[in-house]
Amino acid sequence: MNIEHQDWFSEWFDSPYYHILYKHRDDIEAESFINKLINHLKILPQHKIMDLACGRGRHAIYLNKKGFDVTGTDLSPRSIEYAKQFSNSRLNFFVHDMREVFAAKSFDLILNLFTSFGYFDQEEDNYKAIKSIADSLKKDGLAVIDFMNTPKVIASLVKEELVEVDGIKFCVKKKLEDGFITKDISFHADGKDHHHIEKVKAIGKEDFIKYFNFAGLQILEILGDYQLNQYSEASSDRMIFTLKHNT
Repeated sequence: MNIEHQDWFSEWFDSPYYHILYKHRDDIEAESFINKLINHLKILPQHKIMDLACGRGRHAIYLNKKGFDVTGTDLSPRSIEYAKQFSNSRLNFFVHDMREVFAAKSFDLILNLFTSFGYFDQEEDNYKAIKSIADSLKKDGLAVIDFMNTPKVIASLVKEELVEVDGIKFCVKKKLEDGFITKDISFHADGKDHHHIEKVKAIGKEDFIKYFNFAGLQILEILGDYQLNQYSEASSDRMIFTLKHNT
C-alpha cells in the first residue's frame, strides 16, 4: 500500500521532534505493564509475538530480553532504522502498514500498545487494521489493544499547554473535532518554525466491539489500567482489550 504524504502520521512519527516531545514516557511503567500482561496471558518463550506499531522498538526489545521471539513493525522508516540496531535471531523489525497482513496465521500474540491506533481518516481503515491483526494470528492466538479511555479523555481535555523538552517549547492545543481528538503542535527549533497535527479517532467501546465482531475476534476482558484492574468507563485511564482469534 502506498502511503500518501498527506497522512499526518507518516510524517510526524518519522520526525525527530516527535521523539523529543514524548521522551518522558515512563519505561519502568511500560515494562511493569508488559510483565503483568505476559504473566496474565500465560505467554510462553516458544510463542511468537508481534509488536504492531512498535515505534523505536522499546517494548519489542524488552520482550526479547525476556526471551521471546519478537517481530516489531511500524510505518516510520526512521523508527525502524533505529530499532534495527538491536536486531538478533529472535528480534526483527520491518516497515509495515497495519492495514495490511504482515504474515498470515503466524503469531501467538499481537500487541498494539499505548494508543497506537485510530489515526486513519476513513473508518474502513480501522476495520482493515483489526482484520489484519486477526488474519496474522494463529488459531487461538491472542491480541491486546491498549487504547485511551476515550470518555474520560474527552471529559478532562486540556485545551492548551506549553511543554518544554530539551530547550524546545512545544505549544500543544487540544480539541474534539469531527469525531477526532486533535493535537495542534507548534514549536521553533533548529532555526525554523514547525507545525504538526496529531489526530486520534475518539473510538468508544461499542465501536471497538463492531471492529472485533467484523474480524472474528472474541473479547476475553477489558482492562482499565496498567495494573490490570477491570475497566470502568467513568474512572479508568485506559481501555485495554484482550482478544482471542477462534478461527
